[in-house]
Amino acid sequence: MAIDFTLSDEEMSLRLQAREFAEGVLSGVSDAVAPHSEPLERFRALKPFYQQMVDAGFIAGLVPPESGGHRFTNLQFALACEELARIDVNVPSAVLGTGLGLYPIIAAGTPEQRTRFFAPFLDGSPALAAIAFTEAAGGANFDHPDPRFGVQTFAVRDGDEWVINGRKAYTTNASGWDDKGADLISVVCRTDPDAPPQESLAIVVVEKGTPGVVVTGMIDTFGHVATNSPVLEFRDVRVPLSNMIGEPGDGVQLTKGAFSWTCSSIGAAAVGKMRAAFEFAYEFVTTERRSGSVPVIDHQNAGYMLADIKTRIEAGRYFAWKAADHFDKTGGLDRELSNMVKIYNSELSVQTVYDAMRLVGVESYGDRTPLGAIMQDVLCFPVYDGGNMGVRRRHLHEMLRTPGYDHLAAAENRLP
Repeated sequence: MAIDFTLSDEEMSLRLQAREFAEGVLSGVSDAVAPHSEPLERFRALKPFYQQMVDAGFIAGLVPPESGGHRFTNLQFALACEELARIDVNVPSAVLGTGLGLYPIIAAGTPEQRTRFFAPFLDGSPALAAIAFTEAAGGANFDHPDPRFGVQTFAVRDGDEWVINGRKAYTTNASGWDDKGADLISVVCRTDPDAPPQESLAIVVVEKGTPGVVVTGMIDTFGHVATNSPVLEFRDVRVPLSNMIGEPGDGVQLTKGAFSWTCSSIGAAAVGKMRAAFEFAYEFVTTERRSGSVPVIDHQNAGYMLADIKTRIEAGRYFAWKAADHFDKTGGLDRELSNMVKIYNSELSVQTVYDAMRLVGVESYGDRTPLGAIMQDVLCFPVYDGGNMGVRRRHLHEMLRTPGYDHLAAAENRLP
């Protein structure tokens, strides 16, 4: 991406295609989900929309070309996410969850593992992947150096198999469309209860149909209402030794890499939601008089608030682009800008949507405008994918404490 932020013809085409897909396909999600009161039923209602994303090439866009896909760059994915999330956040979240599940294999899988595990995601079926990261007791301390704490899901070797036991929560996509599990679950676990995560944290892949994977609950979230958020138990789940990605200890960096990959896309999705709020508020203030003599926009305060909202959207968008581009230029090793933009844009989106609601007034708090639902969706951004407090601590604070930290590296497309 050039310094002038001019998108290439290919990037602009992808952006416009994603916009057309969102407006033509994802605009039907809310009506499809609305009749269902249970979260699992709402998730199942997404299947035909997810299938259309498969047909449009979004899932193959998660897989590297050498494995038969056409993997998007991080910037390309972010461009698409803004457009998709503007209309619906649930189907893109299922795609993002699949990308998270596949990421460790992309980063460190052997050729045999890539061939075996990517196959369901290249045959045109609505295959789902998941990453089982968050412990039932929380995931912010997943790499706690004291082995008594942190990840308490364990994979114990028994002959030529790993035996997995533990409990996970918020494992997006993990129940699958048919309650038989996702096609692939990358489980963040430890191989030795007495060893710190730097020596024992690992990613072990569990394939669909493996006995012992049990959905014990379904979290019903206030926003992202059709996003699949199951609680899982792994009860003596047996998989071949060859299902481990890398070696024990590699799980720390693989996990950080996976969630850093999603950050720019979440930052871009936050921009999409801010944009949706702006578009409604702008239409409102330019057409409504609210029993006054002039449109609302003619009042100075309303005009200033609208200008601030638009400024935030522009700043957030280009930050997301820069972070995504930097992630690409560093070969996926960046942890600074990617996590910064997730924090900044997610928190910015809450304030921005709130200001749009203030412009519209009390009607924004009811079901006669989309703003309340947009607010419910953006409230999720600061607290998921590790949560912004955990991200600050485990990525940015840790980086700032590193001797020799280079604060200009990101501005000059280098690693700190």
